[in-house]
Amino acid sequence: MKALPKKLLPLILFGIAATSLFSVQPAQAYTVTLEQMGANVVANGSGAINLTGLNFFNTGTTFANVIIASGGFISLGGVGGNVTDYAGLSGPTNFGSGGEFDTTTGSGNNVAINGLFGGLAVPQGYVSGAALSGSATWNNATFASLGVTPGTYVWTWGTGLPNQNFTLVIGTVPDGGSTVSLLGCALLGLAALRRKLSC
Repeated sequence: MKALPKKLLPLILFGIAATSLFSVQPAQAYTVTLEQMGANVVANGSGAINLTGLNFFNTGTTFANVIIASGGFISLGGVGGNVTDYAGLSGPTNFGSGGEFDTTTGSGNNVAINGLFGGLAVPQGYVSGAALSGSATWNNATFASLGVTPGTYVWTWGTGLPNQNFTLVIGTVPDGGSTVSLLGCALLGLAALRRKLSC
């Protein structure tokens, strides 16, 4: 078998490094983003929840989608499903001064956070660490009408194991451009390598 030309080795190594930037990552901690989308406010949540460190409270509760900023409460997912409730988290007791507002629509997995009482709800039968995804929409609403304050709010529990937290992001928060920066550096490196190989 013929050995690869020495000029190809850096290109192959670069390709492996660039591919690793886009490799599949394990499920991240559950995060909800609340955004103004046209005339509506939309919540999208995804990630995993590690139940270790929480205390079982109740199961079989019927789920309703609401937001109560003054109570640190937001729920999303399909309306009417059954959930299991846990207690024992700590974090903000509110994320604004708004009262109770029912969602117009919701879909996906049922998840809720109750900052005022330190509670968390997940779908009945949920397996700790499994990926969750859900959404909720408040039609003809704004952050002001719902009484929510833009910012990032984090609730935690347990001893710091992965996914022992729940994050609510109200408004757009830039990611700092880390992925774009890495991709830009990779492209510059590829261009330099291509010039070197063509000499």
